[in-house]
Amino acid sequence: MLEQLNRALEHIEGRLDQRVDTEELARLAMTSEYHFRRMFSALAGMPLSEYVRRRRLTVAGAEVLAGERTLLEIAVRYGYTSGEAFARAFRAMHGVGPGEARRTGAALHSQPRMSFRLVVEGSSSMRYRIVEKEEFRAVGRKARVPLVYEGVNPAIAAFIKGIDKETQQRIHRLSDQQPEGIVSISDHISENREEGSEFDYYHAAVTAAPVPEDMDVLTVPAGTWAVFEDSGPFPQSLQYMWRDVFTQWFPSNPYRSRRGPEILRTRLSREATWADVELWIPVERD
Repeated sequence: MLEQLNRALEHIEGRLDQRVDTEELARLAMTSEYHFRRMFSALAGMPLSEYVRRRRLTVAGAEVLAGERTLLEIAVRYGYTSGEAFARAFRAMHGVGPGEARRTGAALHSQPRMSFRLVVEGSSSMRYRIVEKEEFRAVGRKARVPLVYEGVNPAIAAFIKGIDKETQQRIHRLSDQQPEGIVSISDHISENREEGSEFDYYHAAVTAAPVPEDMDVLTVPAGTWAVFEDSGPFPQSLQYMWRDVFTQWFPSNPYRSRRGPEILRTRLSREATWADVELWIPVERD
């Protein structure tokens, strides 16, 4: 898997001045386009589109300083439709406009070329099980929130805080199947998984009970799920679990992610310093 991902990265490098075809990258990595995007963002710590953008602006920055092409020629070469659009993107990454950088020889930022390698560390194992689940419903409250890669998502925290205690109890009483209790569900995450892009977040229970009129409902088709379990300090165990699934488990097992919601069940200690976590990821066999 890592060798195939690195082949896709080489393909990107050869086409920074062209359109990067994600379908072709997925073919080189011998996986689905959806799973390739998920794997890349987990391994690289940024979405594929952001990496390509930063690599283009890194190479464009070198050309700006070299002075062999006009700024407009460089802008067009790297996919910008105008000098103004190029200047905005250039300044956002380098902290200085291309014209000023050329005049003053300013120091620029660089996005290094990435390559993936396997690092074997520790001796701990990841607890998981594979579950075949019939179509089910998640019922509760829904919000549209921005994607945040690190730390607490303030929009989600504010949303949950705004749900009154009675409603929380009503949602909890609806739970009648696995995963039990109130769960967090993320659905309709953008294909590019760019930070700040919006997705549907549900504070809900998985149930076969009738849906109350004042509740939101998500119907999830039948399918296969990989269910991961972990216990550890909060929030560290929660923050790193998703990353570990994609950087350790998927490369070592004959499964890939498929489209569908991600479900997280968290049980906190009384002091909120320790958590038992259960993560449901929709999968399919390679």
